[in-house]
Amino acid sequence: MEVKIFKDKQEVAQQFSAYFADVVKGKELFHVALSGGSTPKLIFDVLAAEYGNTVEWSKIHFYWGDERCVPPTDEQSNYKMTVEHLFSKIEVPEDNIHRMLGEADPTREAMRYANLLEINLDRVAGTPQFDLVILGMGDDGHTASIFPHEIELWHSEDHCVVATHPDSGQKRVSINGKVINTAKEVAFLVTGTGKADKVDEIHNRKRGFEKYPASMVNPDSGKLTWYLDKEAASNL
Repeated sequence: MEVKIFKDKQEVAQQFSAYFADVVKGKELFHVALSGGSTPKLIFDVLAAEYGNTVEWSKIHFYWGDERCVPPTDEQSNYKMTVEHLFSKIEVPEDNIHRMLGEADPTREAMRYANLLEINLDRVAGTPQFDLVILGMGDDGHTASIFPHEIELWHSEDHCVVATHPDSGQKRVSINGKVINTAKEVAFLVTGTGKADKVDEIHNRKRGFEKYPASMVNPDSGKLTWYLDKEAASNL
């Protein structure tokens, strides 16, 4: 595991975008699972503005680690955010964009998306393998859409699961822990003072840290990088 600490979330976005542009270079195909949130939004802006004409977007296939069960036109849609901040500004084939259908029945969509991953990705011991999974972490220590109160979903036999937000009750579709930990590389993007306590608890393995799904991210490849700003890393 590697921890990289930067001045602020804008610098996190700049540094991660540079890494992303480099890691996809020369690849015949590259399969990435995206995250929602404010830091990915900044990253998409940087990628579009600074790498829009240099990255071979036609070789990259985009998926999502999780999606809220809302239509693709809804302001809460991770897909909509990605379209607005990245896809609308670059030349990427429509066939390369594999969105979770937030408007569909969640249980059916989880099954459909799991099947899609099995078809499109190479598998390791039966589990689909992404080249890169991008993750965020909530103030409560959740990642993708696996929350502490449903931590058992991490170990689900199904590649994709239906999760429930603990406060709003909103349904979400999410990849499971095995898919995350089978990825060739995993990158955490965590910024802001609101995340500092959980970053501290997880990284310093403080009592009870195991109850946070983010603590269970430990890819078999060993390639895990935490991109933090100074605020998120302030307790380390």
